[in-house]
Amino acid sequence: MKKVVAAMSGGVDSSVCAWLLKEQGYEVIGATMELWQEGGSGMESAAVSDARRVAEVLDIPFHAVDLRDRFHEEVVRRFTGEYLQGRTPNPCIFCNPQLKWGAFLERCRELGAEYIATGHYARVEQLENGRYAIRNSAAAAKDQTYVLYRLTQDQLAHTLLPVGDMTKDEVRRLAREAGLPVAEKKDSQDICFIPDGDHAAFIKRETGSLGVPGCFIGPEGNVLGRHEGTAAYTIGQRRGLGIPADRRLYVCGIDAASGTVRLGDNEDLFSDTLLAEDLAYMADAPFSEEREYLAKVRYSQKSTPCRIRYVEEGRIHVTFAEKVRAATPGQSVVFYRDGYVAGGGYIAPV
Repeated sequence: MKKVVAAMSGGVDSSVCAWLLKEQGYEVIGATMELWQEGGSGMESAAVSDARRVAEVLDIPFHAVDLRDRFHEEVVRRFTGEYLQGRTPNPCIFCNPQLKWGAFLERCRELGAEYIATGHYARVEQLENGRYAIRNSAAAAKDQTYVLYRLTQDQLAHTLLPVGDMTKDEVRRLAREAGLPVAEKKDSQDICFIPDGDHAAFIKRETGSLGVPGCFIGPEGNVLGRHEGTAAYTIGQRRGLGIPADRRLYVCGIDAASGTVRLGDNEDLFSDTLLAEDLAYMADAPFSEEREYLAKVRYSQKSTPCRIRYVEEGRIHVTFAEKVRAATPGQSVVFYRDGYVAGGGYIAPV
């Protein structure tokens, strides 16, 4: 009987993941990563408490794995640092390979497990070329492949994603039938360490700074006002600018060094090219020649046909068949081929 550690977040997806594995005959251990707890560590978090209750119902061993110090150093500090440099990171993308599959997988191996399993809506398969790759979920509306593109071949080889062939309605139905206490628990929509969604306030609390203060520059090059720091803004932002104008204005550019935040119209956010750096490869070998893919520049955006061209070590030029909106430095561009993640990289400033 193969031993697997189910990464249980306390939500319905990971809980059904653990139930499915047990039904399939695996020796299942439940474990929750303690990554962030507002206000200190004196009390068990709601996520750990809910996951522990599910483990009791499933009659499986349960462990709480404390990764809070590493999470703060490797994820939170990087997140705030990126914002202070004028970029907009997606913390899940670097948390997944470093913490959720990195440090956590190490702990799973210490428990004698061969696999780690999660409730992500994605599938993992070994291709004819021998490489492992993430494949699109059966539930297009919940597909989470975008945030998994930086997983390594070793991590993928030891990963199970049992809800990837299911829809959210099917997951909740199974949770109810199995009597899981989180069957109706709402999905989390926010960054785990910023539950109120106020990025600027969080960055100010963590670092004491919002970056360089400066000016808002309008579409005609005129100064429209001042701001307290560039880290309060991101490309595509419209709300919270506090700038009187006769039309809707959006953040179209950020220069963290000078403190300049450039505003423009919605059409100014669209572009058909970008540079990507710090590349990660999954289904395909390194991008050393021109190739065509489908690509996403944000988690929730549709895939767009594109052609990539190798520029230099670790950098590629991407040309889209149609313009994409708000391709933001610090975010990721992820490439797909035949429904599989081919690879991706971080969008570079131009």
